[in-house]
Amino acid sequence: MKKFSFILVALVVLGLDCSAAQPSKRRVRYSGNPILPEFHADPEIMFSHQNNRFYIYSTTDGAQGWGGYYFTAFSSANLIDWKHEGIILDLATDQVPWATGNAWAPAIMERRQPDGSYNYYFYYSGHDSDRNRKSIGVAMADKPAGPYYDLGTPIIYTRPAGLTGGQQIDVDVFNDPVTDENYIYWGNGYMAVAKLNDDMVSIDTTTVQVITPEGGSLEDFRYREAPYVFYRKGIYYFMWSVDDTGSANYHVAYGTSSSPMGPIVVARQPVILRQDPNNAIYGTAHNSVIQVPGKDEWYIVYHRINKNYMDKKRGPGFHREVCIDRMEFNADGTIRPVTPSQRGITAVEPKISKSKR
Repeated sequence: MKKFSFILVALVVLGLDCSAAQPSKRRVRYSGNPILPEFHADPEIMFSHQNNRFYIYSTTDGAQGWGGYYFTAFSSANLIDWKHEGIILDLATDQVPWATGNAWAPAIMERRQPDGSYNYYFYYSGHDSDRNRKSIGVAMADKPAGPYYDLGTPIIYTRPAGLTGGQQIDVDVFNDPVTDENYIYWGNGYMAVAKLNDDMVSIDTTTVQVITPEGGSLEDFRYREAPYVFYRKGIYYFMWSVDDTGSANYHVAYGTSSSPMGPIVVARQPVILRQDPNNAIYGTAHNSVIQVPGKDEWYIVYHRINKNYMDKKRGPGFHREVCIDRMEFNADGTIRPVTPSQRGITAVEPKISKSKR
């Protein structure tokens, strides 16, 4: 009897040990969409090499008639957990003397200086009170979350020569990794480009060009606004938004070029992000793109219309929310269509190089 009891106890102990040795299944954690609280739109994403964190800057949404007047920043180490960094620029104060509101669609550039320090240039559009129109300004900081100090005057306040319509909004900036030259893009109703001067707060007016993709319809690639440019494996990619920001049909199209100043060749299958009404996802556009440092791993950050505000009386155009999904490429470099999701993405792990630009 004692022998039997000993064997039984031994088996139980072994069983417990074997169970403990089994690897535990970790629950996969997703970001969920939207990734930011409350209403935000026109998201601009950046990875800061100063502190190895991702940052999102956006239009603060939810105000009647797109009346938001300040910009905030959110940061994350992994693209799924976001920290509110506070207000970084307020157009309702004397912080920005030339603008009175309509704080829209920002862009940002990080530049490392020869001494190892960093400078940040924050570009945005606001209502220019002196000219009674939308203009583009710039503010500067030495940290990604600020504090930012405005230049004091807009840097773009007129349409390119020959144009009679369209607003000076929806700015984008791009550093060409091939030449290290910097470019600025903008335009609602047209897409314009110019080189930024070395000071990063003025443009070379002799380089201004209109490079609007021609043709298309509201069902595919007719240009409306929100240019965004990035570079991958020898190809310059140009993205833009189609239709109106308050439309469920608001979506993203793209083309490519061999130069950051165009001309743009519209992709054979240009639409890469659009609504999914079966899953209550509408108006998916005005995007930016992020590459995970050290990896050929890409994500698209965009806004969509909150499903509870689709009725035109409720202001779908200014009740938007920020989302993120994986973006992948085919072997020939074309972008695969992105399926907008409610689930979002899993955490990323940047591969940080010791040498930072």
